[in-house]
Amino acid sequence: MNSKQIKKILDDHKLWLEDKGGKRADLRRADLRGADLVRANLYGANLYEANLYGANLEGADLEGANLVRANLYGANLYKADLRGANLYEANLRGANLEGANFKESQFKDSIIDKDYLKSIVRQKKVKKLRKLIKKRSK
Repeated sequence: MNSKQIKKILDDHKLWLEDKGGKRADLRRADLRGADLVRANLYGANLYEANLYGANLEGADLEGANLVRANLYGANLYKADLRGANLYEANLRGANLEGANFKESQFKDSIIDKDYLKSIVRQKKVKKLRKLIKKRSK
């Protein structure tokens, strides 16, 4: 899919979100490899089985999006909003998930790097330790 086609879909999606016509972004099975989707508004979009290999989704709004079986291998999801997104069987291997918001997202059978999960656990432990130190130093 070329950048003109993507822009048209995003423009129509924006109109749909604003209740001014347009239509919901339907990117089922779309080839979006390496696409520049920085800060794209894909709220509630359908990205079922979309190929987002290496796509740049930094700061993108993917809240409530359907990403079932999507390929996000190596994608940049830095500070992306994925609250309530459905990532069932999605491939997130090698993706940059730093600062992404996954609150209430569904990950059943998703592929995620173990190192990323370990880093989250370490970050939580470090935060707890910092709070404890702060409390004790008062």
